[in-house]
Amino acid sequence: MKNLTRVIARDGSVMCCAVNSTAIVAEAERIHQTSATVTAALGRLLTAGAIMGSMLKNKEDSVTIRLSGGGPAGQLIVVADGDGMVKGDVTNPVVEIPLNERGKLDVSGAVGRQGSLTVIRDLGFAEPTIGNVPIVSGEIAEDITYYYAVSEQIPTVCGLGVLVNPDLTVQSAGGYIVQLLPGADDSVIDRLEENINKLPAVSKMFADGMTAEQVAFAALEGFDPEVLDDKCVEYRCDCSRERMRSALISLGRGELEEMSQKGENVEVNCHFCGTTHIFTPDEIKSFIADDNSQA
Repeated sequence: MKNLTRVIARDGSVMCCAVNSTAIVAEAERIHQTSATVTAALGRLLTAGAIMGSMLKNKEDSVTIRLSGGGPAGQLIVVADGDGMVKGDVTNPVVEIPLNERGKLDVSGAVGRQGSLTVIRDLGFAEPTIGNVPIVSGEIAEDITYYYAVSEQIPTVCGLGVLVNPDLTVQSAGGYIVQLLPGADDSVIDRLEENINKLPAVSKMFADGMTAEQVAFAALEGFDPEVLDDKCVEYRCDCSRERMRSALISLGRGELEEMSQKGENVEVNCHFCGTTHIFTPDEIKSFIADDNSQA
């Protein structure tokens, strides 16, 4: 089911990408067994990642977003690609802290405000492109907005929201990113600000049944928006036994020999999906041989 839509103003002055990420965040909660506040934090970053991944030109391209704010949740990391895959991990999935002064889940308190947001784009070149900015609020949407303004010089508005039920399941989640395009004048900015200010909370729009396309059109009301494309994005992990094998080999001969001498199976767990890959002592010995042949 297509849950992400990109639209553009007819005059080409502004673009909006919106996504209903409810299923994505629900899958992350199932895998990581996150507390409510961490579900909201990781869910917002997953939502931003899904949108940023959709902006990549090629299916093989990927973007990694790393948020390290010094809070009790530890580091949050999200990886997305141009093929609709998004996955995430958090150091400490269970953080119990009081609600903030507005009576909401204290995402900023869980994430922390002393650290940085790093965006790494792998576009198939020899080296990835890396952008790094200080965290400005820890609420994530504001941090994504700041990243685009400082690191990419693109005027951007980002809205992200996750609504968590009392039983810790995800009721709704979603978000949007609006960006001014070259040639946009002050009248465009004024109209856009008016639209954004009157939008309901993101999680409420999706909880009330709005689609990603409807949210994007609401953000660009008065701009005569047209749909650029829509697609399905989902929580999906691309880990494989071969990748885990390569990771083990990269540890080097010394560690591999130590593993094989124990005579026990080696379990390698994927932090993104929880899949456990098991390698026997004989397989570890074969990795040593492979490492020797590559030396």
